Amino acid sequence: MYNQILLKIIAQKPRDRKSFLQAKKIAASDFHIAPPPNEKLITAYKTLLREKKIAISPLLEKLLRKRSIRTASGIACITVMTKQYRCPGRCIFCPQVPGMPKSYLPDEPAMMRAVMNKFDPYKQVETRLHSLRGNGHATDKIEIRIAGETWTAYPKRYQTWFVKRIFDGLNETRSRSLKDAHQRNETATNRCVGMSIETRPDWITPREIKRMRSLGVTLVELGVQHTDNTVLDQNHRDHPIETTILATKMLRDVGFKIIYHMMPNLLGSTCKMDYDAHRMLFESPHLRPDQLKIYPCILLKNTLLYREYLAGRYCPYTTDQLIDLLLKIKKIVPRYCRIIRVIRDVPGTNIVAGNMVTNLRQLLYQHPNFHCECIRCREPKDTEFKLSDAKLFSTEYEANGGREIFISFESHDQKILYGYVRLRLSEKNPSVSPFSKAELWRMLPELRHAALIRELHVYGTMIPLDEKDAPHPQHHGLGIALMREAEKRAKENGYHKMAVISGIGVRQYYHKKLGYKLEGTYMTKTLY
Repeated sequence: MYNQILLKIIAQKPRDRKSFLQAKKIAASDFHIAPPPNEKLITAYKTLLREKKIAISPLLEKLLRKRSIRTASGIACITVMTKQYRCPGRCIFCPQVPGMPKSYLPDEPAMMRAVMNKFDPYKQVETRLHSLRGNGHATDKIEIRIAGETWTAYPKRYQTWFVKRIFDGLNETRSRSLKDAHQRNETATNRCVGMSIETRPDWITPREIKRMRSLGVTLVELGVQHTDNTVLDQNHRDHPIETTILATKMLRDVGFKIIYHMMPNLLGSTCKMDYDAHRMLFESPHLRPDQLKIYPCILLKNTLLYREYLAGRYCPYTTDQLIDLLLKIKKIVPRYCRIIRVIRDVPGTNIVAGNMVTNLRQLLYQHPNFHCECIRCREPKDTEFKLSDAKLFSTEYEANGGREIFISFESHDQKILYGYVRLRLSEKNPSVSPFSKAELWRMLPELRHAALIRELHVYGTMIPLDEKDAPHPQHHGLGIALMREAEKRAKENGYHKMAVISGIGVRQYYHKKLGYKLEGTYMTKTLY
């Protein structure tokens, strides 16, 4: 029945969401039923495609899909929340609500899902997969974001159990062990293409790095907040910027992708100091993150910062001040960095003072002084694509004692970014404090004398793994071409081995498409 309903909808040639809803209503009335949910029509669409009764229709796919932004970056992201434990931080801006992991509130969207599922990672993943599918999104390529308190401070047994339950949720089955769950995910329907954790810079150690790799972590989100040590001290961060520099170097030298969390409007800071802090991120070769989350400080009652506010020692920025600051920051973010967020999704009912504008990014885009060349601002989203649209570019920069080469396919005017690879050519002999290069190689022997691929990403609307001739950038061979170029650059610089910090669910891609093999926790290849 749903196949016939969809055919009747197609016959009416809807061009926008309004005409689509009207067509669905008319088609359903012929069968004397209420308009069916899009999930049923999506199944019908796939069936009709498989039976070759209809042709691929990007417009119809877009109309069937709710909240298309969820997969517009080429992957679907699922946030999984950890339970309350005991965060080692003393930050004065962090709220602490009984039963909630520190810094999170019970009415935040991801936290509401976690509470509903009693913080069980399997059930959180299951709930989110069902929601994504119901809204018309493919779930082939999933990026898992583990959020909560300082991840590396949780008991190791809990970490292993938590990650295994995540993979069991993706695999939609129970596994005997984490290793078994990883192996199943390599060919699962819902493959993990990347996994991130949140932690503090002072909780990054060589031992933790090795453990994160054994869990399948590929991306680390560091709570940096500011670069001025005076500001960090006033807000009880308990670590200087030098600790962030050290953590960044250790993470980068083993291939992790690095996200910084920054927080303008902290106690003791000013708009100028906040701007200078963000400028330092990219001017200093000791920092230079791959991605950025900007969370302007918001004042919440259940924080120590609230006492400072009542005493008159803290004053939140006005909306105009904040917009002006963010516009200036966006202008200095380089093309190799992606600004993920500019606000945190906290319901306004919790906020005493500070930013309450929920569409702040939209206001920035509409501002006459807006200019940004970050990755997110140049993503193609659902733009249709032809191979002739893409041209190869590369940007090189120093970072943490090594050379980073950002190789990308972009539109000829570089206004649209279709995909990129991050190649790291690390120093071969100098020490990697607090452990030497020799100690690094003993810890992760598969990295010995290897160039590193820290990230490979092709953008555009996510295309299911089995779909060919897609109208968007994925599945046109851009990823393979980027890897070939990276291998060529590595060989030109004297490297004869490449190591990829691969998501568990992408191992088969590197093996079957590019000839890599699993060595330790990395996919590696000898470069002849």
